[in-house]
Amino acid sequence: MVLEEGARSSLLRHRHRLEQDIKPGYLMDHMISDGVVTVDEEERIRKQPTRKDQAVSLLELLLKKDNQAYVSFYNALVKEAYDDLANLLHGHLPRPPCEGDKSPSDGPTSYVQAMLSEGGVPQRPVVFVSRPELVNRVREKLYRLQKNPGWVTVFGMAGSGKSVLAAEAVRHHGLIEDCFPGGIHWLSIGQLDKPDLLVKIQTLCFRLEQSLDSQSLHRPPNSLDEAKERLRFLMLRRYPRSLLILDDIWDSTVLKAFDIHCRILLTTRNRSVTDSVSGAKYEVGVESGLDEDKSLEILGLYTRTRPRTLPEEARSIVRECKGSPLVVSLIGALLKEKPDRWSYYLRQLQQKQFKRIRKSSSYDYDALDQAMAASIEVLPEEHQELYRDLTVLEKDIKIPAQVLCVLWDLEEEEVEDILHEFVNKSLLFVDSNTKPYLYYLHDLQLDFLVEQNRTQLECLHAKVVRQYQQHYGDRHPTSGEEECLYWIRFLTFHMAKANLTQELYSHMFSLDWVSTKSQIMGPAHLINDYVEFGSILDKENSEVRSQFQEFLSLNGHQLEQRPFPDVVQLALSQPHNSEVYRQARQQAETRASAGGLYFDLMNESSAESLSRLVIQAHQGSIYSACFSHDGTKIASCGASKTLKVFKSTSGEKLTEIQAHDDEVLCCAFSPDDRLLATCSSDRKVKVWNVERAMLLRVFEEEHEEQVNHCQFTNSTRRLLLATCSNDKFLNVKLWNLNKPSSQNTMFGHFEPVNHCCFSPDDGYLSTSSNDGTVKLFEVSSANEWKTISVKDVLVEHDEDVLVKCSTWTADGRRIICAARNAALVFDVETSEMLLEIRTNRLSTVQYCDACPTSNLLAIAFSNYAVELWDLEANKKMADCSGHLSWVHCVQFSPDGSELLSCSDDQTVRLWETKKVHTTSAVSLKRNADVLFSGDKIIVSAADNCNRLQVRDGRTGSVLFQSEEMSSRIRCTCMCRQASTVVLGQEDGTVQVLEVPSGKLLANLLGHTKTVLHCHSAQTVKH
Repeated sequence: MVLEEGARSSLLRHRHRLEQDIKPGYLMDHMISDGVVTVDEEERIRKQPTRKDQAVSLLELLLKKDNQAYVSFYNALVKEAYDDLANLLHGHLPRPPCEGDKSPSDGPTSYVQAMLSEGGVPQRPVVFVSRPELVNRVREKLYRLQKNPGWVTVFGMAGSGKSVLAAEAVRHHGLIEDCFPGGIHWLSIGQLDKPDLLVKIQTLCFRLEQSLDSQSLHRPPNSLDEAKERLRFLMLRRYPRSLLILDDIWDSTVLKAFDIHCRILLTTRNRSVTDSVSGAKYEVGVESGLDEDKSLEILGLYTRTRPRTLPEEARSIVRECKGSPLVVSLIGALLKEKPDRWSYYLRQLQQKQFKRIRKSSSYDYDALDQAMAASIEVLPEEHQELYRDLTVLEKDIKIPAQVLCVLWDLEEEEVEDILHEFVNKSLLFVDSNTKPYLYYLHDLQLDFLVEQNRTQLECLHAKVVRQYQQHYGDRHPTSGEEECLYWIRFLTFHMAKANLTQELYSHMFSLDWVSTKSQIMGPAHLINDYVEFGSILDKENSEVRSQFQEFLSLNGHQLEQRPFPDVVQLALSQPHNSEVYRQARQQAETRASAGGLYFDLMNESSAESLSRLVIQAHQGSIYSACFSHDGTKIASCGASKTLKVFKSTSGEKLTEIQAHDDEVLCCAFSPDDRLLATCSSDRKVKVWNVERAMLLRVFEEEHEEQVNHCQFTNSTRRLLLATCSNDKFLNVKLWNLNKPSSQNTMFGHFEPVNHCCFSPDDGYLSTSSNDGTVKLFEVSSANEWKTISVKDVLVEHDEDVLVKCSTWTADGRRIICAARNAALVFDVETSEMLLEIRTNRLSTVQYCDACPTSNLLAIAFSNYAVELWDLEANKKMADCSGHLSWVHCVQFSPDGSELLSCSDDQTVRLWETKKVHTTSAVSLKRNADVLFSGDKIIVSAADNCNRLQVRDGRTGSVLFQSEEMSSRIRCTCMCRQASTVVLGQEDGTVQVLEVPSGKLLANLLGHTKTVLHCHSAQTVKH
């Protein structure tokens, strides 16, 4: 199709004006997007020495093209705000074909394009990705205007893609034909005063009249009232079934000029903008960000790179801006010109240098900071001050209105009205699925506030603390409601940011604060505070900070229990020179004088311990735990069928996933820590995205029995996942995550394989089996390299030798196997045994792990112990005591400074390996009770073998000892007459036993979960 004569004449007539004014580079971006200009043509034009020469070359090219190129050029002028030039070409836009003269090639696309072009609807942006769900929601609302006029409002924060969404929604043949056959007319509004608004409406009326005939032209209206009436006449009489699109409405007073009983689609940041107009109203909210895949697609289109091959900085940019379409597009456009600046623009985002993220385009604001500031400037001045107070919030934290009542010293109703205004103007978001409603800022909004108020941050945080103190005084909120949770979690954060060091010391070095925050938030948040504010606290007293942190780390699993334990009694178990003990002793004496009872362990002896942190991770046995490769996270899994991820510094839970349909037997991080693999008794292997807690892969077809272990290669150079199972033959497999089936199967074992482990260089895979052997397979070929026969070394018994696991030393020359009650060290090359670490214990070795940075070996035993051995000296270096049941797994941190262990006792423990420190391992637990009867003292407690003992408290003699219980004893109590004892167990049963005969008086089966507390009445009737 050639260019229509009218369009050609228009270009020639206005050629000189166009050559003088246009900037071809910006216009060609849009025309390339429309497919009317090729990249080669663009390159030839850009090579012209001056801007005017480029304009001349572009117009010469247009004269050789067709109608579609003319329409695209016109829309590019509109898009880039050359309104006066676009008006010169508007009269000769090719008309959309009538139904009767449509040729077969003129399908719905050309009809729609011509219709939208005539109405000034912008073309798709140069780089465009679809958002079908949102587009369909807008179209669904527009269909409601088919028979009656009304308003459809598309609202969202700055840069969320509202205008593109509105234009895309009407780019639909069926919608135009069914609802708006009279045409679609686009008008960009923005922030206007009355004279500018009048000019906008005059231009629209002129455009509408010009499209009819020359006799319809009138003089321009002289006032807004006259313009409104002229527009009403045109829309109702001349264009009765048409749609008017008002882009970027800021003010409801502006909207009143368009309250003319017609069909209107508008975009705005202010959700409540249509409150002042009449008619049916429909809304579509636009999410503030695109998902990761869409964002990467935009960056890929700008840089002409496949999303999968984008550098890692691309994902970081998307995460940093939370997928903001504006930010992703701005940075994409910059990278198109400077493709080597990924790291630079990521740093600008991270450092909040929004002024440097700028790009001339059709968007009203050249840089991100301008777009953000414009939204705030429309607020009343007093509300701008209140909005500034939100600078102190943490990212991703939602707060109730009651917190701001304290901060602003206002009534709750007044605060809710202000917050409603912020939400309506897309300056704040609300989670209305909760009661009370919770409010939060988008990351970009918060970053902008922080950058704008950087010099006032300390004062803003100090205001928060001051208002809190004024409202609550010396007491702390303990209700457990959202308001209380915020203050207890973040009060010390605000103190630290405000540099209020004395207030911070008085809280963090207070046993009362420890008790309050632990009870409401759990100990992990409090431990994290000591880590985060450690540098500040150490200026006052590093030893006291260390004492409080150690107390929480070692007793954290007890502070997770409910009912909440007595913190004073727990603290009395600390060393007597500890500040924690001093405060506990003082409080215990005060409470004792009022009738309270506390025990102070006078014969307590300090014991060497390496334990640093205890995490109550799961309800049920924990079978596997592992460090991330950067050492900052711990993953664990077990009988609860869940996978959990924690911070390694504080034990704070980051992620919880219902991972499998049966017990989860193993978990493992990928070498870049982005993935987690799990395997289970349900015979499935799953791969998860760690950050998003999203399932990526399921391998469920090939293993026919439970999958015991999984491990990734040590590097990403050739990422593979190894698994082993109880299958009879095909029990060791290698998986490439990009393939639906296993890449290789290792043959050789004919009994269950318990464990598999890559060598440090990923060249070999070791497998440990119930057949009494460890086999080494070449990873590249999947062929067996050699077999180490462990059963031939342990020949003194007739029993089967089950090899539990194997681990490689850091140099890859030795491999250590766990079998029976020994850890055996073999030379990899010769298969000769070099060393046998055999303990005198009757328990079996459950697991072993070699330190990646030293000669240490960690060994886990079935009798609850963990030992550290020096492989060179064949010497035990330390006992790590603390677990209350079988230890299933141990693993060193990547730098070798820490060791984790997990157990049937539902805990993960972290142990320090580089320094041995002294602390108390003694604490009173709920599974003990004391009865004072006259001059007698009777004590009941569970021992390490899970037997209940009743002893004379004065002599220590055993009055009664039960058989070993099948379920862990969690609580006990004595009856007043000392002839009856009650115990509660983990499986939910409660037993009443006669002392000293042990006769079972009652077996109470009403509970379905762990019994944590029991208490007897004054008498028990047999």
